[in-house]
Amino acid sequence: MNLDMTLYLVTEESVPIDSLLKVVEQAIKGGVTIVQLREKSSLGKVFYEKAKAVKELLDSYNVPLIINDRIDIAIAVNAAGVHIGQSDLPLAVVKKIVPKSFIIGVSAGTLEEARNAERNGATYLGVGSVFPTGTKEDAELLPHGVLEEITKTVTIPVVAIGGIAIENVDTLQHTGIAGVAVVSAIMKADSPSLAAKSFLEKLKK
Repeated sequence: MNLDMTLYLVTEESVPIDSLLKVVEQAIKGGVTIVQLREKSSLGKVFYEKAKAVKELLDSYNVPLIINDRIDIAIAVNAAGVHIGQSDLPLAVVKKIVPKSFIIGVSAGTLEEARNAERNGATYLGVGSVFPTGTKEDAELLPHGVLEEITKTVTIPVVAIGGIAIENVDTLQHTGIAGVAVVSAIMKADSPSLAAKSFLEKLKK
């Protein structure tokens, strides 16, 4: 499975499973290259059922599924990987638990966090919040220049996240990122497929 981080869809919280599958499928048809299922407020069984259904859908398009935080669910559904934050289980511990083939993404908001994640074996970094965002209330805005500093320092792929929209994605060109992680701008779009296409057009300019 090709690890293409160009357009990284992060799903919205608590979307009913039928609606979730429709939106994700449309987004993939529009060009989304990787999907992270995020369900911070869902109980384990609900998260598992969603993960299983999304995995089945993504497999049919050969698109990797990343599970946010829940290592147990990622393993249970045989996802491509897991994404962890700074307050989750330490990366070194996660690596002991998951299969060797697992993609492990780590959130980083400082150069030190980015360096540590790379040193400890992260596959890629999610760096942000690059813009103000309503999907994660506790997200701190990245100081100016830190994104570029991180991409110049680490050798693993860096995905920019936080408040990314069609109107501002242009400003992230030439920052050295491998891609952008998008939530609301695709999940809440009238046409997730067209929204994804628009992002890819801007990113490939």
